[in-house]
Amino acid sequence: MSDVLLLSRFQFAITIFYHFLFVPLTIGLVILVACMETQYARTLNPTYRKMANFWGKLFTINFVMGIITGITMEFQFGTNWSEYSKYMGDIFGSPLAIEALVAFFLESTFMGIWLFGKDKISPKFRAFCMWMVALGTNISALWIITANGFMQNPVGYVVRNGRAELNDFWALVTNPYAWNMFFHTVIGCYIVGAFFVMAISAYHLLRKNEVEFFKKSFKFGLMLGLFAATVTPFMGHQSGVSAAKYQPAKGAAMEAVWETGKGQGFSIVQIPDVKNEKNFEFLTIPKLGSFFYTNSFDGEIVGLKDIPKDERPNVNLVYYSFRLMVALGMFFMALTWYGFYLNRKGKLENSKRYLKITIWSVLLPYIAINAGWIVAEVGRQPWTVYKLMRTAESVSPISVPQIWFSLISLILFYTLLLIADVYLMLKFAKKGPATLEEPATEGGAAHVS
Repeated sequence: MSDVLLLSRFQFAITIFYHFLFVPLTIGLVILVACMETQYARTLNPTYRKMANFWGKLFTINFVMGIITGITMEFQFGTNWSEYSKYMGDIFGSPLAIEALVAFFLESTFMGIWLFGKDKISPKFRAFCMWMVALGTNISALWIITANGFMQNPVGYVVRNGRAELNDFWALVTNPYAWNMFFHTVIGCYIVGAFFVMAISAYHLLRKNEVEFFKKSFKFGLMLGLFAATVTPFMGHQSGVSAAKYQPAKGAAMEAVWETGKGQGFSIVQIPDVKNEKNFEFLTIPKLGSFFYTNSFDGEIVGLKDIPKDERPNVNLVYYSFRLMVALGMFFMALTWYGFYLNRKGKLENSKRYLKITIWSVLLPYIAINAGWIVAEVGRQPWTVYKLMRTAESVSPISVPQIWFSLISLILFYTLLLIADVYLMLKFAKKGPATLEEPATEGGAAHVS
């Protein structure tokens, strides 16, 4: 692998990592803020208004950071991956253009109304605005994942004059691989948002600060987290079936399957030996692997030995990232269901051990969702567009010093943004709703429908 390719891949990975610190929280937190606004519109209970304003402030900080990191990320398609842009521009540009014209303007318009006019509009319109922001964030995710879905499973195209051109827009938007990715990713984002609210609420509940406020907030996060953590295994199962069907090398790497066969097991504890193309197995559930990847306990999984070595992904990275994601997913389910039990018993706010575990778990959903993206993106290698264009063919004709300069500049810029984000988040999260300046008149100075 050339230095230019290696550095370009590393730079894009760093850029995506920073950007993806903000995106999941944006998608997950906006749903909760919208629910709080809806509850305020239904009951006119000022606590719900206060909750929406407090969590909305944290959402706004994260939302702005996500926009900034997203803009800088897009420049890399021209600077570091120009050959990819030439080949894929007609297809990749369509969903991204729709995302910018529809989703971004929907988000920014109603976010602006909610942010700068929320004390002048009615509670119902406040709720409507936040639901429009939530709709915009999900539409944005859908179109971006639609573009990525083509890279995973190319559909609706023809190759003409050395370029891939879109000839079936409907096939692009109904790509089954993209839809499985979308649901799995968005549900993962809901877990990020839920645990964020639960962790901050737990911090204040331990200190007996604004108990009623943070008890209600915790329950909002818990209900979303419970739903998302419970359905995630089903979404993950469908993603596994898609991987094995459309990208056999990725499916084989996720389970480190070397020999093609039916009734494959699912390894709980195993060490892949890539050099000798075998595994050191310690604990395996018989036939579960075949079911996970084919929906049948006797289904056949293509082994890595039947795939050319130059078309295999990094087996160890994909295998262990997948195991990490699954293990954390099981933990999220256990934690939220136990929280649901404590809440039913009326013991939630007084369970110090549970609240402490919740606080320390706040970063785990970020680790899980990034592990999932490692499986998705590293598992596709060595292809940028599966079976159409290799990653080595996608890089720009630039020099190593140029990449080093842009790489160091990006790391410094993103690190400063991250420091600013963490500082602001911690500052307002620790102070709690005391940071809010509530208007004298409940529901705003003047209501405009």
